[in-house]
Amino acid sequence: MSETESKVGQIIDRYGGEKSALIQILLDIQGTFSWLPQEGLAEVSKRLDVPLTRIYHIGTFYKAFSLVPRGRHTVLVCTGTACHVRGAPTLLDRIKEMLNLNPGQTSKDMKFTLDTVNCLGCCALGPVIVVDGEYHGKPTAADLQRIFEKCE
Repeated sequence: MSETESKVGQIIDRYGGEKSALIQILLDIQGTFSWLPQEGLAEVSKRLDVPLTRIYHIGTFYKAFSLVPRGRHTVLVCTGTACHVRGAPTLLDRIKEMLNLNPGQTSKDMKFTLDTVNCLGCCALGPVIVVDGEYHGKPTAADLQRIFEKCE
């Protein structure tokens, strides 16, 4: 048994192998690996007796899941209306240049994944980015440099 299958098995066991916990199991797998590895999904399918196609349907439906490897650090840029009018396009351009990434991409060293979101629910702080769950409103170029340097 591979390390991936073993870790996935432990996650499944925490939920007593219940099919009703499928989404939570997938969330835990996503949290453990930063993505949903195919080998892990096959183990879920086998252990829960759920068709792999159903698991892939869920994995592609929810934005919380990724079927491709993601970076150790996730950078989200809000592009909602309030952030947009407060400079989100310029902020996104600056981040793209600093990380050498476009939204939806992961750096070759697997350090960063850059994504955009439609709203983070903190419009008064806009433009806003979230790095590893930490919110940053109106970041300057110097702020961004400091934020990204803190990531390992």
